[in-house]
Amino acid sequence: MTHPFMPKLDAFGSVEIHYAELNDYENNCYVIVDTTTGAALIVDAADAAPYVLQLVETAAAAAAEAGRPEVKPVGILTTHMHPDHWQALADVRAALEVPTLAGEADAPEIPVATDRVLNHGDVVEVGSLTLDVIGLRGHTDGSVALAVVVEGEAPRLITGDSLFPGGIGNTWDDAERYERLLTDCVERIFRRYPNETVFYPGHGLPSTLGKERGFLNRWRLLGGLPAENPASDAYSPAE
Repeated sequence: MTHPFMPKLDAFGSVEIHYAELNDYENNCYVIVDTTTGAALIVDAADAAPYVLQLVETAAAAAAEAGRPEVKPVGILTTHMHPDHWQALADVRAALEVPTLAGEADAPEIPVATDRVLNHGDVVEVGSLTLDVIGLRGHTDGSVALAVVVEGEAPRLITGDSLFPGGIGNTWDDAERYERLLTDCVERIFRRYPNETVFYPGHGLPSTLGKERGFLNRWRLLGGLPAENPASDAYSPAE
């Protein structure tokens, strides 16, 4: 990597999300820590296993300095099957001896065995945290995102290559895939989570849903889809 390895931290409530780029393609790795128990979930061991393990050590050092429970990884989740998101998976799994998780439709294409397959609506427990699994079909059939929701805090989402600042993920000019992915993002993310929600993509920088929500009709038009009443894209919390 031509630029320095620079871990960053998002701390809120009883959660820490440690994250960093692992290569010049800006592949992000995330370590979600439940600070009350020390349990931690790695998301996308994308490349450079030493950097992934260093990110875990960064989380462990933060816990030790704060006098919190020791950080103990409980799993490695891969957001989708593309190789740039699992190149370090085998080495990190061997080093940490923890189970692997991935979307059911993508798991067969990941050359490291998946111990738990995931589908939309599942939950992943990380210590006292319950993370919601969001299926986002289109970039791949089995892409999954994670929602980290803590009472009194803005939700955080980890969206893989399905949602980025400025648009949805690549669907290779396939109109059906584009419509499917945009529909999933609108119905399962923009209508479900409020504007202050922070989302972290598989590459590059985070954004908020509030910054992106006003562009949904532009994204529809770019995909050859009709515009809709913006009111239909508003946040509508489930009862």
